[in-house]
Amino acid sequence: MARGSKKPEDSESSGMTAAGFEEAIAAHPTERFVLRLYITGMTARSQRAVESLKALCDQHLSGRYDLEIIDIYQQPMLAKDEQIIAAPTLVKKLPLPLRRVIGDLSDPGRILAVIGFVLPAGGPHANQRP
Repeated sequence: MARGSKKPEDSESSGMTAAGFEEAIAAHPTERFVLRLYITGMTARSQRAVESLKALCDQHLSGRYDLEIIDIYQQPMLAKDEQIIAAPTLVKKLPLPLRRVIGDLSDPGRILAVIGFVLPAGGPHANQRP
C-alpha cells in the first residue's frame, strides 16, 4: 500500500449486501483465505470478535479458510513480529495483499471489504447496506 493512501479499514461500512457478497464469492470460487485473529485473553470483546468472525467465515467462506486465533497474552512474540498494537486485530495473510482490521469486527460489510470482496462501483448491489 502506498504511503499516505487511505486504508480500507479506515472507511465506513462497504455498503455490500449478502447477495452482493455471494456474487463476489462466486467470481473467486477457489481462493483460500488464511486469517489470523489477535485477541487479548477471553474477554467479552475477544469472545465477540471470535464469534462474529467465525460466523462470517462459516457463512461465506465455508471450507475455504484457515483461521488461527492468537492470544497476545499467551504468545506475545507473535504479536510483536506482526507489529500488533491493538486487539482485536484481524490479519488477512492470503490471498495477497495482506490486510488488517483493527478493533470492532461486528460490521460484516467492513470485514468483507477488507478481506477483498468489494463489488465494482455501480454494481447491482453497490449502494445497498448489509
